[in-house]
Amino acid sequence: MTTNFQFRTAPRIICEAGSASALAQYLQDLGISKPLFVTDPGLMQIGLAPPLIEAVRTSGMDVVVFDQVREDPPESVVQEAVMLGSGCDGVVGLGGGSSMDVAKVVAALMGSTQPLQEMYGVEQVTGARLPLVLVPTTAGTGSEVTPVAILTTGETTKAGISSGVLLPDIALLDVDLTLGLPPKITAMTGIDAMVHAIEAYTSKHKKNPMCDMLARESLRMMAVALPKVLANGQDKEARQAMLLGAHLAGQAFANSPVAAVHALAYPVGGHFHIPHGLSNSLVLPAVLRFNRPMAEALYAELAECFIPGVQGDQASRCDQFIAVLEQLIADSGLPATLAEANVPEDFLPTLAKDAMLQQRLLINNPRDVDYDDALAIYQEAYSGVTR
Repeated sequence: MTTNFQFRTAPRIICEAGSASALAQYLQDLGISKPLFVTDPGLMQIGLAPPLIEAVRTSGMDVVVFDQVREDPPESVVQEAVMLGSGCDGVVGLGGGSSMDVAKVVAALMGSTQPLQEMYGVEQVTGARLPLVLVPTTAGTGSEVTPVAILTTGETTKAGISSGVLLPDIALLDVDLTLGLPPKITAMTGIDAMVHAIEAYTSKHKKNPMCDMLARESLRMMAVALPKVLANGQDKEARQAMLLGAHLAGQAFANSPVAAVHALAYPVGGHFHIPHGLSNSLVLPAVLRFNRPMAEALYAELAECFIPGVQGDQASRCDQFIAVLEQLIADSGLPATLAEANVPEDFLPTLAKDAMLQQRLLINNPRDVDYDDALAIYQEAYSGVTR
């Protein structure tokens, strides 16, 4: 761990039930008079987004709405939003990670003349961006405080833009916007957030005391809260803990980046359109066991977050950490293996080949991963049988 590090996050974070009702005031604070709302059709259809949009409209603002974001958003969605938002002076991202990622890139494109293709990579965004407010409606991605946006760039390939320019001016956490999440989405996004915290805590290059603190606290909160919200989706206190826990995990991995779980999850999602949180969940146990020779001590430390007062030596506590995560996945009702998720076994070599393209993430993993390693991990994740 290094004590020489940089830490960046959103300059203003508002965490309060019902706070989205004051969205118009927050936009005015940023000097926005014509906001572009970036959201998805589902939030419009279930009636979650329209009241917020209408409240801002009623305040006297000229609101433009782009509601065509979809999972694994392609570049075309970003370009469509930019065209629709011509003349807007601010952007609001409302929804899950896909909507917030699109909103970030749209704000950057509309605030400068730099083309999208030049933004991919680390700190390649050279221009300014429009004022940006991000409002999560799921407790998982932490995208409201990460400087990263992931877009689909081809038929099955994804690429990331990582730049401090993408951090919003305001991150608005309102638990009321998450109360209607179905159990499966709650489970997928919750486990996604846990993966963010776990990988931030074990990141090879940028692990630091501040991110460690955030990762541990987020896991403590979510380990207690996730079973509660799966049992009762209207448990507001548990929902609040999930939302804040995911947010803290987002701050952690924004500064101590994720690694092999995400690197191996991306090809699964890209080829089979499996939601990101589920893709992470499917490969998580196998990656943890693979990493164990280099990360056992850190996993043993994290066991305390799930099992307060956990007993045993380092190896035993590591075992208990992996076991409790596997049980959490099983209890969530999500598919436990790639086979259960209908990923064909003969496709595993292609997944391993594609995972090798994710070097931006793999370099952060506590243990080096080559093609043969990736294939072995996928084989374990497929069968559920430990190598």
